[in-house]
Amino acid sequence: MFASRVSPALVRILTCACALVLLVRLGLGAELRVRVRLSDGIITDEVLEADSEKDSISLEFKQGDGTLITFVADFKQDVKIFRALILGELERGQNQYQALCFISRLNRNEIIPSESMARLRQKNPQAIRLAEERRGLEQLSMSVAVNLSRAWQLSSHIHNMCSEAHEAIYTREADVKHWLEKGAEGSIFEVLPQTGEVPSFQACHSTKDLWQPCLCTYSLRLEWYPCLLKYCRSRENIGKGSTYKCGIKSCSKGYHFTYYVPQKQLCLWDEET
Repeated sequence: MFASRVSPALVRILTCACALVLLVRLGLGAELRVRVRLSDGIITDEVLEADSEKDSISLEFKQGDGTLITFVADFKQDVKIFRALILGELERGQNQYQALCFISRLNRNEIIPSESMARLRQKNPQAIRLAEERRGLEQLSMSVAVNLSRAWQLSSHIHNMCSEAHEAIYTREADVKHWLEKGAEGSIFEVLPQTGEVPSFQACHSTKDLWQPCLCTYSLRLEWYPCLLKYCRSRENIGKGSTYKCGIKSCSKGYHFTYYVPQKQLCLWDEET
């Protein structure tokens, strides 16, 4: 519910202006389910959860091909985690599904705080949400493998998120340097064969032999997420210039990961068409 001293006029302003509003209330966690249109035109349900106590946010949705995408922002450790559970091609010798995890540093301006997300509600759950801002594609060279058993030093969320990924947990050299400077153990990380500007291996999409090592690419897009808070100026107390949180700005952002795999069989989606 709204705070008891909000005037009826202000309530009407908020009702007319905001499809998604911030409610002033207490609570450790909350779930928001929104309908979004993916880039291939398919409409899917996206579930966003906030945990104010753990200071984290999660976002999860299923793509049209059945892949389950999960994103976690850990504000306590300034870490973000992407997980993709990809349906395997059983007729080509793959398992039922394949898990990938990508870990990197979280920038404070990427997504709204967990306490604000926990208060977020929508007035029309059936509406199809379109992001107000489409942010540029981020290219990430994931040249380091992460040891799952020691990854708790980076974030307590990694073990639950990435346990299915086993040896497919990746991060960037720049992030490793930052974490080592903060005191993380070097045994967490293993530098993979060269994935730099002049790679030693072919891209998987141009490799014919399924058992040859190659450089795999994987792309995903967070089609809708609350990236910024909106502030409105109060109609009361004119002249005092007071503002209040009255909604959010939504964004869409794509990520393109490049990483080493010991065999093309682990990267069958990255093929020439």
